[in-house]
Amino acid sequence: MVVTRAKVKKTDNVLIWGIGGGVALAALEIVRLIGAKTWVTSHSDEKLALARGLGADNTLNYTTTDIGKEIRARTSKRGVDVVLDTVGEATWTQSLIALGRRGRLVTCGATSGPMVQMDVRRLFWNQWDIMGSTMGNEAEFDIVTNEFRAGRLTPLVDSVFDISQGRQAFERLQSGQQFGKIVVRIPD
Repeated sequence: MVVTRAKVKKTDNVLIWGIGGGVALAALEIVRLIGAKTWVTSHSDEKLALARGLGADNTLNYTTTDIGKEIRARTSKRGVDVVLDTVGEATWTQSLIALGRRGRLVTCGATSGPMVQMDVRRLFWNQWDIMGSTMGNEAEFDIVTNEFRAGRLTPLVDSVFDISQGRQAFERLQSGQQFGKIVVRIPD
């Protein structure tokens, strides 16, 4: 999503929606390894503080901030080069407002709903690339695994539950309070 599809480079500004989720946290780590400037969003000021601790350059609370307008203001109307959107319907319009000319939007999720709308004139006028991304291929998996082994990527785990606590694990996930992956341990 970050490297193959979005082709993030060091000079890019990258907006990552929903920091605290596993995909967003992995994206933050990878974008930081590349050296690009990061913009992350959350509904939680606590999660935003944790993201700053992980090196996020800009943090925005989407419940109190008009994300697109704020990014436009902070970038002198230029917008970001890349948007990584795992949310879908609820964030789509703001993603496009934040996206600069010749920007790239990559989506890999629709947690808030699958149906989005857009003014197609903005698509061709701004020369945007809008892409989908799913699981990587075997070569990409090997690259990520090597980065993990070298200590340059660290998957964040929010909490670990035994299988007997499966309900609590899902409740934690549903609450939206997690920061990282929720692991359910299955005994041997």
